[in-house]
Amino acid sequence: MENTPVPLLVETAAKRFGEVHALAGVDLAVGPGELVGLLGPNGAGKTTLIKAIAGRLQLDRGTVRLFGRTLQRTDPRPELGVVPQELAFYELLTARENLEVFGRLYGVSKTDIGARVEWALGWADLKDRADEPTKRFSGGMKRRLNIACSLLHAPKVVLLDEPTVGVDPQSRDRIYEMLAALRHDGVSIVLTTHHLEEAERRCERILIIDHGRIVAAGTLDALLAKSGGGATLQSAFIALTGRDLRE
Repeated sequence: MENTPVPLLVETAAKRFGEVHALAGVDLAVGPGELVGLLGPNGAGKTTLIKAIAGRLQLDRGTVRLFGRTLQRTDPRPELGVVPQELAFYELLTARENLEVFGRLYGVSKTDIGARVEWALGWADLKDRADEPTKRFSGGMKRRLNIACSLLHAPKVVLLDEPTVGVDPQSRDRIYEMLAALRHDGVSIVLTTHHLEEAERRCERILIIDHGRIVAAGTLDALLAKSGGGATLQSAFIALTGRDLRE
């Protein structure tokens, strides 16, 4: 529908830390059910942008809108789920106990919490291990739980900061299966990644950020064409930024 607001819209986002321009006029729009990859080297501005959208820092300039609603830094964001790169749950608790705790923190009602926890355990493929202390979990299981803990309130826009860091290829595939299920339900997703092959295979659109600016954005084919017809995202990244993401 023409008048349906864009789930996430960022316009001219700017943020300085001293002399460093962490963000220098970033624009970002994410449609319903879209998976957008934010690609860039360390210090490019990825995490700063995620924090600004989440309300964890104040922009110097620019706006953030969720479903047409312009946000101030302290405004609530019930439509938003944010998954940090760091594992953020309690390793002495079981998966079920962690999900119950985070569900309550996110304001899930007592009448809904049981069903939401069961959904999360099934979605993250953790039902068989639901009542074990999470300190026994593999790295991939911990990553899946980390994501699930941030989604108990059923957000419609999800931000993930390096969601597959430190996990094996099989665990990465399972995480992207989880994200595909969210997209099927209309959830919009933005993720940061250092894995070029993930962005190539999984992301509907890719934004390349460097020195706080979006230097290129589009589908993989569009980025390859813009970079001069390279064969891979790696070659396009080098051509567009003059840098190698693997370094």
